[in-house]
Amino acid sequence: MKITEKLQKQREKSSKPTFSYEYFVPKTTQGVQNLYDRMDRMYESSLPQFIDITWNAGGGVLSRLSTDLVSTAQSVLGLETCMHLTCTNMPVSRIDEALQSAYDSGCQNILALRGDPPVNSEWTQVQGGFKYAKDLVKYIRAKYRDHFDIGVAGYPEGHPGDDTDDSELIDYLKQKVDAGASFVITQMFYDADIFIKWCKKVREAGIDIPIIPGIMPITTYAAFLRRAQWCDIHIPDEFMKQLEPIKDDDQQVRETGTSLVVDMCQRILDSGYVTHLHLYTMNLEKAPLMILERMNLLPDQEELDGENTLAMLPWRKSLNPQRRNEEVRPIFWKRRPYSYVARTSQWAVDEFPNGRFGDSSSPAFGDLDLCGSSLIRQSGKKSLELWSTPKTAEDVAQLVVDFLERKVSCLPWSDMPLNHEVDAILDDLIQLNKKQIITINSQTQLNGVKSSDPVFGWGPKDGYVYQKQYLEFLLPRSKAQRLHDALKDDVILTYFAVDDEGNLSTNHPDGCRANSVTWGIFPGREVLQPTIVEKVSFLAWKEEFFHILKEWRLNFQNHQIGDSADLLTHLISDYVLVNIVDNDFISQDNKIFALLNTI
Repeated sequence: MKITEKLQKQREKSSKPTFSYEYFVPKTTQGVQNLYDRMDRMYESSLPQFIDITWNAGGGVLSRLSTDLVSTAQSVLGLETCMHLTCTNMPVSRIDEALQSAYDSGCQNILALRGDPPVNSEWTQVQGGFKYAKDLVKYIRAKYRDHFDIGVAGYPEGHPGDDTDDSELIDYLKQKVDAGASFVITQMFYDADIFIKWCKKVREAGIDIPIIPGIMPITTYAAFLRRAQWCDIHIPDEFMKQLEPIKDDDQQVRETGTSLVVDMCQRILDSGYVTHLHLYTMNLEKAPLMILERMNLLPDQEELDGENTLAMLPWRKSLNPQRRNEEVRPIFWKRRPYSYVARTSQWAVDEFPNGRFGDSSSPAFGDLDLCGSSLIRQSGKKSLELWSTPKTAEDVAQLVVDFLERKVSCLPWSDMPLNHEVDAILDDLIQLNKKQIITINSQTQLNGVKSSDPVFGWGPKDGYVYQKQYLEFLLPRSKAQRLHDALKDDVILTYFAVDDEGNLSTNHPDGCRANSVTWGIFPGREVLQPTIVEKVSFLAWKEEFFHILKEWRLNFQNHQIGDSADLLTHLISDYVLVNIVDNDFISQDNKIFALLNTI
């Protein structure tokens, strides 16, 4: 949704001020992955109206990461996202690529900027490129018409390093608005009086689009001075009076700085010129949340529950237009949503048969490169810190036990920390791992739990949710035949088992396309069946899972840790990947675990 439309709808619902976050592109792959987690966590706890992602002057690798971050935030995390786009040293072809990427991901908001020259370089207009932000605005508007809300920068205290006077800058702002801009986000400031006077002049100039103030938290004294100096902004005497005496105490600086910024924000909100705050997070979590908490802008539990009511499925829906109608996902990617959306991004082009899952006839099916160069979302060094150097299958099983006991936050095949859904079967899972049956994914049985349940609930509050017990695990190949013999004629426990080479065994009935393992019943709606098990997507997951093990092995080889590399070879060669569904969701018997304890 466009930012202006979203803010207008929110104002119609409540007079409470709203807010948004800005993030910049980290310099490392690991930093990018950690930022995804932070963005997701900050959204869950505070419900910003939107986020935006900065651009990097001059294009290059980091600029391409900008488009990747926007696409992931919009498509995977389901966050309303605004993409910065500069025309500094940028060929039109690169601008076209960025705009097309934003369009394809469902992003409808662009912050159009001239940008700053690269470090130690002069600003130069690329041949055929754009000289000013207004030219970029015109270009976007001409090419995409009304698809994008286009934001532009405002400078209450002038442009850094520019002698242009205030009236000329407002005139330039008016030109950008006349070219098609929809809203203004301002440079950071700390002097509320200067900002309010500037807003008055902007309105007197006939500019009536929303003004969104850029708010910079104060975290350390040195960073506070450096940013103020870099942006060439005025620091009120009261700020220096309170901060200078405590400059060597970072914690006290943050506390006092937060109070000063909160007072400033309240003054500009009281002026009536703004109703929304845009916080420059600097990719940090605590400082912006402290500001919002002290201003009583964070949502209460009722508001959070209200947001969850809008989540009609057990996952947050993608905002990518190609995925908005998706209501079913295979359970195999439950704990790897980034990988799932990346893997199936091209399946959407082949129209998601029945809106459900990937088509094995698609030329894109099974393309692991869709997930990026590394399917383990950790750097090589970080993975050694997290998961050490297991030498035996027992060591890997113990690593899973540590995860189940919440001593480890993730696993090579599980991006997400464990939640409390698993508590009901936790002891059973631990016992299986102690038998060298390495558990990968699971869910407990539910029979008509209220959809408002804080652990298992999803969808509208006035319904009921159901689940079949499900377990996925690695089983020693030596035990695979015994498992098949025990289940070959079973109609209640259905399974798939496959090795790295693709040898599959199953007791699923011929022609059985999908087995729903999660569903919900809600008044006035057809049954929703959001989570399934089926053969085609299981085989795709098998390819990814064994690829993860091979990447884990490669990391040990690169670090010359031979024993651990040999162990991974053993797991790849001598284990099979299995999933079992207990189709009796009423029985309280742990049939799956009872069976496996006899294998």
